[in-house]
Amino acid sequence: MAVSKKRAEVNNVVALQPHRPRGDRKTKARGPLSGAQRDWLLRGLSQPGGKLPLFDRDGQKVSDRTIRSCIRHGFAEPWFENPIKPDWLVCKLTDKGRVALNVAG
Repeated sequence: MAVSKKRAEVNNVVALQPHRPRGDRKTKARGPLSGAQRDWLLRGLSQPGGKLPLFDRDGQKVSDRTIRSCIRHGFAEPWFENPIKPDWLVCKLTDKGRVALNVAG
């Protein structure tokens, strides 16, 4: 009986999913910003009024989680409502966001 119990334990270990480390992101976090936040906010530096993009450089929509986190921390603020896509947040870079980028850079 001990042999079959041991096999069951081994099978459970095999069924577990491997842990995905957080270090596999494209950009490493620096200072108070995550890599995704930093990438998104940096793009606002070169835009008129600090407008932040809706899409990343690969054409994918910027994560709502990233956007809302930046708003919550004061790095970005909603700029205006998009009448065509009301669920999209059009944001601009704040002074606090510029400072965070300078500290992180």
